[in-house]
Amino acid sequence: MKAVHGLSKRNKSPLRIIATFLAVIILLLISMFLSISIGSIHISFGTIKQAILNFDGSKEQSIIQTVRLPRLLVTAFVGANLAVAGALMQALTRNPLASPGIFGINAGASAAMVFLTVLVPSVSMIGGVFGAFLGGAFAAVIVYVMSSLIKGGDSDVKLALTGVAIQGMLMSLTQTLLIFNESKTEGVMFWLTGSVIGRDWGHVHVLVPFSIAGLLIAFGLGRASSLLSLGDDVARGLGQRVFAIRAFTAVVVIVLAGVSVAIAGPIGFVGLVVPHMVRYLIGVDYRFVLPMSALLGASLLLLADVLSRFITYPYETPVGAVTALLGTPYFIYLARRKKTERKA
Repeated sequence: MKAVHGLSKRNKSPLRIIATFLAVIILLLISMFLSISIGSIHISFGTIKQAILNFDGSKEQSIIQTVRLPRLLVTAFVGANLAVAGALMQALTRNPLASPGIFGINAGASAAMVFLTVLVPSVSMIGGVFGAFLGGAFAAVIVYVMSSLIKGGDSDVKLALTGVAIQGMLMSLTQTLLIFNESKTEGVMFWLTGSVIGRDWGHVHVLVPFSIAGLLIAFGLGRASSLLSLGDDVARGLGQRVFAIRAFTAVVVIVLAGVSVAIAGPIGFVGLVVPHMVRYLIGVDYRFVLPMSALLGASLLLLADVLSRFITYPYETPVGAVTALLGTPYFIYLARRKKTERKA
């Protein structure tokens, strides 16, 4: 009970939580508008409204319906998925450095996708998604097992360093496959940097069902995640079946990260940065952290995608390059802060 009381003290007031939710919802709406309106052709709010409510087949409305709207949905769901997956991983491992990218899940899913592209060029989009699930799960197991075999040291740092090492190895294998199979992997290099360019309604129809199911299940794990973040002993003492919850949460993380990588490539750092921002804003109750992470993750990835359209204008930069540019300094800051805390 003492630990639960400590948890409640670390949460913000209900009024602050409500105000933050409203602010992030407004940010999401602004991000969605910018995502649709900004590009090589600027589109006004009135045209956007007409395209959604009364489509007349004009050039601008066709761009909205066939290009920008599916791209917006893909970007928003991928951002939400990765942010929630990162929040779940940080609760599951009690490691502030945890995220699908840092722990090698994204790299494993990417490697599986490239293997399938080389070995089974005719693989369907759904087949690629399930391949990404298996690749992500394989990478997660390897990272966990290898970090457990390392004697001594801080377990959080061991997991992060092992994840980075496995990620590097998998990406090297992926690059090797690409070099020796250039004819079969055209366009994959661009996808490997994390890109939402050219995503259409076919991608939306695959991504959205997995995303909605995964996000709803994740939100249902809010209370259990809060208890797990206090430690296994506390969670077990409060009646939680720790092993079952950990296994189920890991599956949800792999589904959310795997389907996102299959559709948009390995976009990094969203799952690392967003949960930290959310906990700073509203506290550590995962019943609120998880849905807030989904909203903020969608908003930030949409804004990063808008920014990517200006870096090499009139050409577009993959959004994964933008998130890496913004997220790498934050990862270094977190690692240094954790090291300082350990010394203190």
